Amino acid sequence: MKAVLISFVLAGVLFGSEEMEKITIEAEPNSAIVDDISKQEIKSADLADALSKHIPSINIIRRSGIANDILLRGQKRDNINVIIDGAKVCGACVNRMDPPTSHVLANNVKSVKVSEGPFDVENFGTLSGLVDIRTIKPKEELSGNINLNAGSFGYRKMAGEISGGNKKIKMLLSASTEKSDQYKDGDGDTLAMQVKKATQNTPMAKAQYQDKYFDINAFTKSTLMGKVFIDLNQNNRLNLSYTANRSDDVLYPSSKMDALYDDSDIYNLEYIYKNISLQLYNSKVDHPMSTKYRKMGAKMEKTHHLKTDMKGAKLKGKFSLFGLDLTGGIDTSRRNWDGYFESNGVRLKMKDGKLVPKSLDDVTTKNGGLFLKAHQEYRNSKIDYGIRYDMTSIKTDRTSERDRNFYSISANIFTTTKIDDSLSIFGGIGNSNRVPDARELYLLMMGKHMGSPNLEESKNYEVDLGAEKIYENFSIKVKSYYSYIKDYIAYNSSTNQNNFENVDVDIYGVELSGVAMSDLGVDLDYSLSYKRGKKRDPLTNQKGKDLADMRPLKAIVGVNYDLENTTARVEFIGATKWDKIDYENGEQKLGGYGVVNLKATQRFKKGFSLTLGVDNLFDKTYSVTNTYRDLILLTTGSKVDNVMLLNEPGRYLYANLKYEF
Repeated sequence: MKAVLISFVLAGVLFGSEEMEKITIEAEPNSAIVDDISKQEIKSADLADALSKHIPSINIIRRSGIANDILLRGQKRDNINVIIDGAKVCGACVNRMDPPTSHVLANNVKSVKVSEGPFDVENFGTLSGLVDIRTIKPKEELSGNINLNAGSFGYRKMAGEISGGNKKIKMLLSASTEKSDQYKDGDGDTLAMQVKKATQNTPMAKAQYQDKYFDINAFTKSTLMGKVFIDLNQNNRLNLSYTANRSDDVLYPSSKMDALYDDSDIYNLEYIYKNISLQLYNSKVDHPMSTKYRKMGAKMEKTHHLKTDMKGAKLKGKFSLFGLDLTGGIDTSRRNWDGYFESNGVRLKMKDGKLVPKSLDDVTTKNGGLFLKAHQEYRNSKIDYGIRYDMTSIKTDRTSERDRNFYSISANIFTTTKIDDSLSIFGGIGNSNRVPDARELYLLMMGKHMGSPNLEESKNYEVDLGAEKIYENFSIKVKSYYSYIKDYIAYNSSTNQNNFENVDVDIYGVELSGVAMSDLGVDLDYSLSYKRGKKRDPLTNQKGKDLADMRPLKAIVGVNYDLENTTARVEFIGATKWDKIDYENGEQKLGGYGVVNLKATQRFKKGFSLTLGVDNLFDKTYSVTNTYRDLILLTTGSKVDNVMLLNEPGRYLYANLKYEF
């Protein structure tokens, strides 16, 4: 019995677990699903922050107190694919202030499935990994919950959910509101103080916060989610959902601007007939970022206003043929991206009176894809195959730029073989593709052509191999990978314009995870991730070959206690020093770090529970985010490596009172 239990825990130990007895994990060797996130991740609504604390192959890109981005095996932006309930959601900000994970809150997330490598063919543009986010669903019985959360740095949150219906129709309504002061790092510096220290006596002192805004809140955020699931008859179902996110006055201290607001609306419709489904979705994001709160904006407030609109449709069906379980379909999408500049609320003009050119001039990316997956079982082996064909067109209204068209094929095979009851081996090989986005092709910033319109699409050729062994009270899983990405899109700060450049790169790594169990109600899980990335040739006018965003080693160790209505976890998260860096493009050497987090939950009668916790128990000052210049960050001097480094929050205490019915 223990061996069976260990196998389930092992499948998700790479993700960690805060309350292991409640998290249901279903996994494949190259992916895992962590369930019940809405019940467990209650410290804050930032899904990226939560994932980074429990998945060693995921690192965070810290930009703010909320709305942070993720790296998966050192890959980010369009190199990984993030979908929400099957819908591809894109941020509007060219400086990545509103990544896809920021448009869904942890309290609305049922599960997250992370698939590493090029083994997804259902979705457009999965180059190096897929993060599949599934939100909570309505239930037939009347149920719900209310959460009240308070934490350090003035954090306050209220969230509620109610669901119910009958056999024909089920409905759900979820809402939340939260806000926070600026967090303090381990040295006691707020976000505004970190900017002041970094830019003091430099030309960028004008990026400091004005005195009247020095202590303003870091963010205010509200969300509303509504769902209606209708069983039309035995064979026909209709699912409708709408999610609204409203963020106001979000501070991004290491950038030159902050977000005045960030509004998103996600509409989703799914019709299911037996084994055939049709999904239609539309996601819209409105994002103005401004110098309003900075000294440079005291007399003339400059705003970069960006909007994006993504529409998509997917038709797929499941059937069996010649002993194969097949899934095939059509996947299409259309994204429009537009951006322009304002001064004191009016379109910005040049000295000759002409409007400043748009940063992105109504760029439209259209994709159509055909995909087919097959699953086969033979003796002690399971084999999965996949193939996809894509046609993509990218057009801009800027007449001086050329439109682009791309055609590509992706394919993979992955197999798992059970050697005996306790040992299995697995491996896969595949290739995948992703096209350059509008920012990489066409971005124009105040007269500077940052985009490179001649970029080629990136192609990933990858091999993954691994094994897992389950003993009576202990388990271990080892996974290794090698990825050759042809025409990887890198940022080159040594060129005056056209800063994005194709280069061939090699990435390899190993991941280790396992669990040790006891009869005393105390169990231990451990996991680590190591990676390395190199360019085969230096970029134009450069010498270095180290690939950016490659923090080498990160480890998570957790001790879990579970007895009746009480659960507790002591967790250590650490990383080694980061000294293999892309120094010519702004990265700097970072020291290693190790932090301890504590959490305990007591469940009472009548549906009440209380959770107390503390992150960064010893109030360490450290940074997990490097300063790669593909983001527009504050420079603190004339040298390329003088970029502002943003520290993580210091000691953070929190409490959550929850009532369920």
